Amino acid sequence: QLRLVESGGGVVQVGDSLRLSCAASGRPFSNYYLGWFRQAPGKEREFVAAVSRSARPTDYAESVKGRFTVSRDNVKNTATLQMDNLKPEDTATYYCAAATYYSGIVDPKYYDFWGQGTQVTVSS
Repeated sequence: QLRLVESGGGVVQVGDSLRLSCAASGRPFSNYYLGWFRQAPGKEREFVAAVSRSARPTDYAESVKGRFTVSRDNVKNTATLQMDNLKPEDTATYYCAAATYYSGIVDPKYYDFWGQGTQVTVSS
């Protein structure tokens, strides 16, 4: 079992930045592709970003390209999502997840392990 724990969420203003972290334990972290998803109330869980096992390549949803940056440190068993220029529509619960295979990386059903989520609220 790979355990994932997110942290770093909070309440910020439009245009602010937040840095989310995902700490992994229980299995070799470098074996997994790592994705970030978010879910707003009443909406489906949506893909935000993903990073390959070796930290390259990365993928982003169109809505966050140029504002969010995903990275990972396989020595520290952590992944981060740097979120800049936040907008009200970024408000959601953010989850990190781990997948064994890269195909379908944008689809949550291909992920094997999930964290509990961290809330991000962007107020205008």
